[in-house]
Amino acid sequence: MQLGVIADDFTGATDIASFLVCNGMPTVQLNGVPTRDIPLTSEAVVISLKTRSCPAEMAVSQSLAALRWLQAQGCQQFYFKYCSTFDSTAQGNIGPVLDALLAELGETRTVISPALPVNGRTVYQGYLFVGEQLLNESGMRHHPVTPMEDAHLGRLIERQGRGKAALIAWPIVARGPEAVAAALAAVNDPAVRYVVLDALSEQDLLTQGVALREMKLVSGGSGLAIGLARDWAQRHGARGESAQAGMPLAGPAVVLSGSCSVMTNSQVAAYRQHAPARAVDLSACFTDLESYVRTLTDWVDAQRDAPLAPMIYATTEPQTLQRIQAQYGDKASSERVEQLFAALAAALKTKGFTRFIVAGGETS
Repeated sequence: MQLGVIADDFTGATDIASFLVCNGMPTVQLNGVPTRDIPLTSEAVVISLKTRSCPAEMAVSQSLAALRWLQAQGCQQFYFKYCSTFDSTAQGNIGPVLDALLAELGETRTVISPALPVNGRTVYQGYLFVGEQLLNESGMRHHPVTPMEDAHLGRLIERQGRGKAALIAWPIVARGPEAVAAALAAVNDPAVRYVVLDALSEQDLLTQGVALREMKLVSGGSGLAIGLARDWAQRHGARGESAQAGMPLAGPAVVLSGSCSVMTNSQVAAYRQHAPARAVDLSACFTDLESYVRTLTDWVDAQRDAPLAPMIYATTEPQTLQRIQAQYGDKASSERVEQLFAALAAALKTKGFTRFIVAGGETS
């Protein structure tokens, strides 16, 4: 097996698994670290954790467990996958996890490459952009869990980790894989553990994929997977096999939206104009969760024949979210919504629902 991916949330794991498959690398996605060996014939395996917003110690422990399992399966290269918006404050865990993975692997350096140009996430001169806005000027500035107040990836990772950061800027990336590989080899300061890579287009990700094929540990969003998988497929001729991956199931569908990001708020507002939609009543979640799950299950079931899938959403704008968190507590309200969606999904499955469209990493 070639590639082992440790993803810090479920939706991110799904993203990177799909990018790997679409670019020619047969891939299996697992939810959590398996407790036993699983016979696998794929060239990549993605382990989805739930560590994006948890304390560093917990994230390190779970990530190391995932790494050791992947090593036991014979993986040759490892990929720590986080969000393309680098959701992590100065108290975040990306740096500690990278430090721990490097130490476990006996390596001294890795790359930071969160760019995903197809979704408007680009990196230039080490600054992360969302569309035309710097990360800290975008909606991520108001993220309820990880408000992003800086767009400079070098500063962000140095505040968390135990090493220094360097940059391979876009003019070097634009010159191709050999130039990137040479620039990496030229980083001779032993204090530098993290090398930030600029990327403005998919071609830059393809360049990175070739340049990094021998690096033991890489890190980034799902975009870097495009380059790694495409490079692997071109050398092994396996794109056709991955292209035959199965299509989605048929059957009743439901939309469950827990994310409170700016983009999800816009999407929910638009979808509500066309499909049955019902907002989560958080007070009902705290009063009698079991009864409220039954109420929502019955409502969704009654809409199963609607032209578009019914939607249950906890998505709300920042001001309302702040009031909710002040009333019920940040952690308690978040956990209760997660419990609601988990129980609701299980109940709807027993009702015959087979397709679940879920917005939000924690919710997923």
